[in-house]
Amino acid sequence: MDVKKSKATVALMMMFMMLFLVNFPACFSAASQQPNNKKSTHLKPHNGFHSSFLFPVTGNVYPLGYYSISLSIGNPPKVFEFDIDTGSDLTWVQCDAPCTGCTKPIDHLYKPQKHILVSCEHPSCGVVHFPESPHCEKPDDQCDFEIDYVDHGSVLGVVVADVFSLRFMNGSLIHLPLTFGCAYDLKNPGPYDPPAAGVLGLSNGKASILSQLRSFDLTRNVLGHCLSGKGGGFLFLGDDLVPSGMSWMPVSANSKHYLSSPAEVFFDGKPTGIKDLKVVFDSGSSYTYFGFQVYEGVLTLVRKGLTKKPLDTVQDKALPICWKGTKPFKSVHDVKNYFSTLTLKFKDTQNIQLELQPEAYLIVTEDGNACFGILNGTEAGLGDLNVIGDISLIGKMVVYDNEKQRIGWISADCNRLPLDGNYKEDIQQPYAANFGILEENHPKTQGSSESNVRVRNREL
Repeated sequence: MDVKKSKATVALMMMFMMLFLVNFPACFSAASQQPNNKKSTHLKPHNGFHSSFLFPVTGNVYPLGYYSISLSIGNPPKVFEFDIDTGSDLTWVQCDAPCTGCTKPIDHLYKPQKHILVSCEHPSCGVVHFPESPHCEKPDDQCDFEIDYVDHGSVLGVVVADVFSLRFMNGSLIHLPLTFGCAYDLKNPGPYDPPAAGVLGLSNGKASILSQLRSFDLTRNVLGHCLSGKGGGFLFLGDDLVPSGMSWMPVSANSKHYLSSPAEVFFDGKPTGIKDLKVVFDSGSSYTYFGFQVYEGVLTLVRKGLTKKPLDTVQDKALPICWKGTKPFKSVHDVKNYFSTLTLKFKDTQNIQLELQPEAYLIVTEDGNACFGILNGTEAGLGDLNVIGDISLIGKMVVYDNEKQRIGWISADCNRLPLDGNYKEDIQQPYAANFGILEENHPKTQGSSESNVRVRNREL
């Protein structure tokens, strides 16, 4: 079906909901299962909610540059791989509408049907376009979207609602309609094509999948991820796996993104003079980015600390700043002792700090060189925005509590799935993000009331 020539009506949406209820009468109850006499290791639901959702993660910072999970959409369900991204809210998947610029084979694309299109007057369309209103000629026009990323990539598509099949940690299987983007026009002039089929938006915006699940009273509006330096990790939605004793820091209530309290930067335990640094925590970014002045200041300190160390600068295609040793490095552990710890101490908190040991800002490339995983955000198009990316979140369980508007982290073993406080099978996998931050927070657009989702005046 050519979605670009279609219109969605309220009647069609009502028909879809009726068909959904007929086909999935037990969507909020446990799926039929054979009795299991083995002792259960599933967590019990609490606070009136069914439970949490737990997903194995694949990916790594280098060489793949992304972390992802798999989700099933449609009836019958089809599995798609999604880049996990706490820097954006709308989830989208490459779809055959047909598609321009899609990176997946046509049989790996999502195939939309006419009856799942969201209309312009539907509340879900308003949520996608918030804080602006959808711009449509007629109420029954399809709900279009366009997302611009600060790495100059963009995604154009139509908003749809289709069935997601999700299993709670307590074993219950649900099938429910969630709103997401069917992306049929992708532009990404960067060096790498989007590796996953789509993006799982996990910011605190109302269009996110987690916010939708919370609106069904299925789980808490809490999520967490644990990314392994060996590859893989896990992601959870809900609060069943939140560790006790975690220290928390408030995040801005006026941003869709996880924007920190002001921080002071320390290097090797000593103050650097860099203060009032606000950072965004973004799992959609492979690397950490500092604005030009902060970046130059930190890089100068790193270089100064390497004086008289057996390292020489070298050019490497992986990243701009790299060093070589007397022989090729096999891992970061071979070189980390030459570098010092970078620490962000956050103000207006109870001594909360993010400690970035060398493993949290270095990679070792295929040529055996050590490269600096903190990049110039201004040069990359971020202006003065500072981003904490995957490289600096490895080996930590990071929890985003949207209900209490706070974020916390704690060192953790991210190589195994946690169940009932224990760890199940080893899940490390040799796999691994693109810039997740949307252009709305880029200084270029600050002061503007423009939404990060823009609509082109073009007939679909």
